[in-house]
Amino acid sequence: MRNIRIFDTTLRDGEQAPGCSMHIKEKIEVALALEKLGVDVMEAGFAASSKGDFDSVKMVAEAVKDSTVASLARCVKKDIDLAYDAVKNGASPRIHIFLATSPIHMQYKLKMTPDQVLQNIREMTKYTKSLLSNVEFSAEDATRSEREFLAKAVYTAIDAGATVINIPDTVGYSTPSEMYDLIKYLKTNVENSDKAIFSVHCHNDLGLAVANSLAAVEAGADQVECTVNGLGERAGNAALEEVVMAIKTRKDKFLAETKVDSTKIYMTSNLIYKTLGLRAPINKAIVGDNAFAHEAGIHQHGVLQNRETYEIMSPQSVGIPSNHMVFGKHSGKHAIKDRLQVLGHTLNDEEMNVFFENFKNLADKKRSISDAELIALIGHTESPYLAQEYKLDRFTVNSGNQMTSTAVVRLSYNNQLFERVALGHGPVDAAFNAVNKIIKGPDRILDDYSIQSVTDGNDALGEATVRIKYNDTIYTGTGLSTDIIEASIKAYINGINKTL
Repeated sequence: MRNIRIFDTTLRDGEQAPGCSMHIKEKIEVALALEKLGVDVMEAGFAASSKGDFDSVKMVAEAVKDSTVASLARCVKKDIDLAYDAVKNGASPRIHIFLATSPIHMQYKLKMTPDQVLQNIREMTKYTKSLLSNVEFSAEDATRSEREFLAKAVYTAIDAGATVINIPDTVGYSTPSEMYDLIKYLKTNVENSDKAIFSVHCHNDLGLAVANSLAAVEAGADQVECTVNGLGERAGNAALEEVVMAIKTRKDKFLAETKVDSTKIYMTSNLIYKTLGLRAPINKAIVGDNAFAHEAGIHQHGVLQNRETYEIMSPQSVGIPSNHMVFGKHSGKHAIKDRLQVLGHTLNDEEMNVFFENFKNLADKKRSISDAELIALIGHTESPYLAQEYKLDRFTVNSGNQMTSTAVVRLSYNNQLFERVALGHGPVDAAFNAVNKIIKGPDRILDDYSIQSVTDGNDALGEATVRIKYNDTIYTGTGLSTDIIEASIKAYINGINKTL
């Protein structure tokens, strides 16, 4: 069995998707979850793009011990120096440099001749290699590059010291047969191809990112670059969970395996969706609500006789628990902690104390609490990585179809209480206006607001999500409560705290 390395770029390429930016402390939480998932490499960001990105790459590199942490960099000394400064203190640092090799990119974006591109690749790869041993080179827009020139670029990078060669389908243009042929061509025609690991980074513009990545694996690629939930620019990237489970489920075809602990896929997927204020489409492969659901009678009959009639993998193999337990206000902390571990979540004593307090508060409002609600509470439990400043103390709203809505909101901050009253076009608008009077910020814009139920029933938990635009950056806030107004206010405060 070949080992296929999983290079996760959720923190870099995934975050570049519109509305998917993460706070530094959220990035650390996601990075630690990716480490537990077992990814070989995580690309923590593009250190040269901003001070915030530099800081987050540095903090992730220093926090992660069991995965390689990489920073992206252009083939420019300044970029490479910043990338090195960001990752150098990591347990296993990598710098990932890139330069375009397609005619259209060289002519219109780089304004460089092919010879100048080859010279730049050689010089910058050598320079990066002088700083650290683990160097990855990407030929941007490789699938639209002329093959002979691409082979020269790959040879040059390896000759200059690159240990990993990445062949990106930057614009999602390729097909599986073309990707297979390209990897075969390079491994056959590049004289020193045996001295580097070949990797692919496929975008999903035509919905073929996973198929192209798997075709590359069949052709001999030993690393796949992907993101959790397929997040990324435009239509996104190859979805990590789909690539991993395809290789695991079809070992007979790929004769390969990965280090990823597939039982942590569902937990990691949920964490990232909640961090970004998103939800999986119900038909999303592996992690969607319907991925293991059966409604058609003939399917149900077959599954009852033998699950393998219609399921090629089990829900448990991706971390979805097989049995459901219901908890209430008389449930003990140890039983709940054990259940959380079954669901894939391990909390330290401090986090468990906060979680259990939140659980008891919810249990006072609801007769029973399901697995889905326990998972939702996890996402809204304060931790050392997501400490809030302003907190909701209490609120009162008056609303009706024949009256102007009013809200009185009281917030706590540094052991002080602040209370304001405001009018609005509805109870949520009035409450948000009252919060704005307490936490002043005229440049904040409410970009989006939504609320969805976590479970079924009249007493279902409501999970509110807001997107706040501030200084050209989108901040996501979430809130959870059986009261949708309370959930909405909590989400709004959560988002504003991030802007601060």
